[in-house]
Amino acid sequence: MSYVGPDFDPPQPRRPRRGPLTVALAALVPGALLGWLVYEAVGGSGGSGSGSDTAGPQTSAASPSTAEPWSAPATDDDKQKSPSPSHTSTADGPLKGKVVVIDPGHNPGNFSHAAEINRQVDIGTNKKECDTTGTSTNSGYTEARFSLDVAHRLRTILEQQGATVKLTHDGDTPPWGPCVDERARIGNTAHADAAISIHADGSAEGDRGFHVILPASVHAGAADTRPIVGPSRDLGERVAGNFLRVTGEPPSNYVGKGTGLVTREDLGGLNLSTVPKVFIECGNMRDSKDAALLTSGAWRQKAAQGISEGIVSFLRES
Repeated sequence: MSYVGPDFDPPQPRRPRRGPLTVALAALVPGALLGWLVYEAVGGSGGSGSGSDTAGPQTSAASPSTAEPWSAPATDDDKQKSPSPSHTSTADGPLKGKVVVIDPGHNPGNFSHAAEINRQVDIGTNKKECDTTGTSTNSGYTEARFSLDVAHRLRTILEQQGATVKLTHDGDTPPWGPCVDERARIGNTAHADAAISIHADGSAEGDRGFHVILPASVHAGAADTRPIVGPSRDLGERVAGNFLRVTGEPPSNYVGKGTGLVTREDLGGLNLSTVPKVFIECGNMRDSKDAALLTSGAWRQKAAQGISEGIVSFLRES
């Protein structure tokens, strides 16, 4: 997702989080990510925060004249789509009885619904566009397509471990959006034990790496993140550590000061959530090295695996 768009469109306590977690993260997160153990909120460092709920410099909401960028034909590994956006697993496993909501950033249909996604919605601290089109690689592989593919792969992994998984949308259901406030509401209504929004950034060439966006402590309008700040940080640290380990993608070199973590207060998908939730920017679509990874089905499977292992770690401790 990029940095000029809505909920990516695109940042209390529940139990002591240090001690065993400190040891686990030290083993998982080498180099720069060891700084997470002493990481303090860096609210506002995750981009301009203008426009939509995107985490970084991203394509803004569509205008009526916007045409969908060229997108290469789907390959066999491009999607693992199921007919329903919501699945109840029948498998036994460590996540049996747990509910996970996956929010694929943007929607492939947003390009043809400019009026709908441009309308303003209340995110507590201010108003933003309902949604945006998201970004794309220079060759035309869109963020919306990427995020949906990773979401499908992640859903399969989590269901195999017994979780009940709900997607906020499944590409054509609904045909655009949903708006960033509705994306948060879906997780709240499902009483999700964990929720994650999946994105890819649209920064400059040379800007590389992933980052996980955490909710700031916000209490304004309809937003009150105070009860979820602690659990969301725990979730985000576990997702970041496992994503690094499984994918090899480095922490962002342009936001987060090398920690791979950013705290923000301008994202409706986080501000309006009442359940533990984070966003992940899996890489920068405008950087040639990251783009080579993001367009690889094999790497997207690793991305889904890394995210899933972070979620499993969080839920098994909750």
